[in-house]
Amino acid sequence: MEQHVKQFDIAIVGAGPGGYSTALRAAELGRSVALIERDATLGGTCLNRGCIPSKALITATHTIDTVRRAAELGVNASVDGIDFGRLRDYRLHIIDTMTKGLAGLLAHRGVTVFHGEVTGLHQGTSSTTAGYTFDVTDSPVERYVRAGVPEPLGDTATITATHVVIATGSRPRPLPGIPFGNALIDSTHALAIDEFPASAVIIGSGAVALEFASMWQTAGTDVTLLIRKDRVLSGWDRRAAVTLTRELKRHGVTIVTHSHVTHVDTGVNLGATVHYTRDGEDGEHTVWGQIALAAIGRDPITDADWLTATGLRINADGMVATDPYGRTNLPHVWAIGDITEGPALAHRAFEQGITVAEAIADADPRPVDDATVPQVVFSSPEAASVGLTLDQAQLRDDLVNVSETVYPMLGNARMLMSGSAGSLSIVAGEYAADPDVPVVLGVHIVSPMASDLIAEAEQIVGNHVPLHDAARLIHPHPTFSETLGEALLKADGRPLNTR
Repeated sequence: MEQHVKQFDIAIVGAGPGGYSTALRAAELGRSVALIERDATLGGTCLNRGCIPSKALITATHTIDTVRRAAELGVNASVDGIDFGRLRDYRLHIIDTMTKGLAGLLAHRGVTVFHGEVTGLHQGTSSTTAGYTFDVTDSPVERYVRAGVPEPLGDTATITATHVVIATGSRPRPLPGIPFGNALIDSTHALAIDEFPASAVIIGSGAVALEFASMWQTAGTDVTLLIRKDRVLSGWDRRAAVTLTRELKRHGVTIVTHSHVTHVDTGVNLGATVHYTRDGEDGEHTVWGQIALAAIGRDPITDADWLTATGLRINADGMVATDPYGRTNLPHVWAIGDITEGPALAHRAFEQGITVAEAIADADPRPVDDATVPQVVFSSPEAASVGLTLDQAQLRDDLVNVSETVYPMLGNARMLMSGSAGSLSIVAGEYAADPDVPVVLGVHIVSPMASDLIAEAEQIVGNHVPLHDAARLIHPHPTFSETLGEALLKADGRPLNTR
């Protein structure tokens, strides 16, 4: 039975960070909002299969690392093993708490949530149908006006809306010509494993690959990391990338550089044998692991028949073309998140969602500035970056007098106590249109708590704070944050505890 649902101002497809941030802000601005999600829970990949469960496990394994350093600090402690059942319960509890909290917040804001699969999107053609009409199917489609209280609508529901926001997200990318299967897994499968593997081969050098490498190695897994370049995070600031590569090796991760996977042999209960070549070497090499994790990126989910039939402009990489505010080539249709060009990060999608909601409400928002979106790797130690690298800044015609300042991290007392090495560099320069006023253009950090330190750096870079003003900010002593304060002083030509 088909049921028609009332007209909404905005209908959003996908309840991940981009979708639900759009919904929350639009409802706050007085718009009626329908949020359509095919999964059983809200939050998308980040909340259910990515950011949150992975960080829950990383938090747990950081405890192992701390205990192992205890003897060095004069504390007698040891790790007697891992209770994987309790660890699984901890991970699921965090996810459950966050997803239920999100459902409650959406209900409180007046967002109507539909659980079902979109099968059609049609532009309204009659005088009684404004905007667009969605066909949503399931067995049955469920509507939620109150959190946790489903209202079955039948196998098909029709939803109409003036504006449409596409936020369908992304999926793990398989190796070229090598599909996932058996012991060759993606990040979603890796997070669902109830026990850490005894050995693992990880293919990739980005955030997902490095976080699993750190987490599993700390938990006792024999980890081999296959990377294509001479360092991890090859697109990042070189100093930060080299530092993190060195630290991962020091922690026990085997890193094979300049490697290219040719095929993977897997079978039920046989593990994975990964075949690869190396630049400058003849022949083929192999490495075996109980599992092999391919973490080489993610692909946008834009291949559904209902979406491609709309005439939406999608490029060869599957990305939806938008203007800086998220508008597509179709009137009143917007796109955000991993299906748009730019960093595929939850916090970028949050800001895109807010921008789209405010643009629809004529609230005159600023477009998202991808140059000031911070990137973070929750490895051990952490890595974080925002703004331009030295090479990127030097290539810009609108920048002059570009320079890089390197801070010696072990000069910081908290870094010394942590037992970790690290790096911090600041890129500064002047805009040609405003010479003689140096500003901070980029900050690149490898250290414990880098994920928190980068927030201050983002404010400085994103707001184009003059270097001299940024360097006058006082940082509490003794803290990791002093590393940024001291680096700013040094960049400003007024070093305090450095030369």
